[in-house]
Amino acid sequence: MPRHLLSLLDWSRDEILDALTLAQSLKRKTKAGACPKLLEGRSYALFFHKPSLRTRVSFEVGIHQLGGNSMILTEQDFKIGERESVRDVAKVLSRYVDGILIRTFAHEMVVALAEHTEVPMVNMLTDFSHPCQILADALTIQEHLGQLENLRIAYLGDGNNVTNSWLNLACRIPLDLRIGTAPETQPEAALVKATQDCGVSQVRVCHDAREAVADAQILYTDVWASMGEKEQARQRGQLLQDFQINQNLLECAAQGVKVMHCLPAERGREITEEVLEGANSIVLDQTENRLHAQKAVLAQLERWHRGL
Repeated sequence: MPRHLLSLLDWSRDEILDALTLAQSLKRKTKAGACPKLLEGRSYALFFHKPSLRTRVSFEVGIHQLGGNSMILTEQDFKIGERESVRDVAKVLSRYVDGILIRTFAHEMVVALAEHTEVPMVNMLTDFSHPCQILADALTIQEHLGQLENLRIAYLGDGNNVTNSWLNLACRIPLDLRIGTAPETQPEAALVKATQDCGVSQVRVCHDAREAVADAQILYTDVWASMGEKEQARQRGQLLQDFQINQNLLECAAQGVKVMHCLPAERGREITEEVLEGANSIVLDQTENRLHAQKAVLAQLERWHRGL
């Protein structure tokens, strides 16, 4: 059976750290004009059921830099689960391509595809999980703070797919993870408890923003209403207004705190323009590192699949 990356729980602690080390190496070599062609002769099918900027460009460019080829598939090409069954799509594509990457709504569709595919799969994003984003974030944190383990990270805002992926990472890498959110917008209690029960990290849900960010080395946020949930934006704004990352909240965190946002941002809502563009922000480094972290993911899956 092929290995996949559907969530960070698919990989062990050592496999995640190995991918980050590989990403650092690929980034250095790429900037030196010598990115190795680790995917030469390989082809990848990229499903996009949601609009995309960073995900599409970073994966297409990354595959090209590694010597591979990519093709974009959308809902207009065929109706997966309707015109074509999930099983048939997985089986057919396994005969054509060397990997299947998907950005979609339902996580269950990704799991179903993985059950039938004979090639590696990557979850580029679902409503439940966003593992590639968090790997890029982990790479960025390592670059700026020199480590990842045992850092105090405060996530502020809606309990969404990014929150879930931070919880998944906390099951593999020891963190002091605080989630600052309203009672109505917190992540699933079962997922929080499962993460706490792993015993790897300290994990706490806080309903007071200042408590969540106290002495934090990383402040992280995302939009309060994700794609497909914009009708809930007004209600979320009312519930989460006290969790906006602004200059006053920044002063409660550790000295030299770094601010992160996975983008796109709604400036003036979950984060102020002043902070997003300020000296503490490492948001553009996150964006760049999507490219290099994802190259490492594809290269590592290729190596495992070929038994190298």
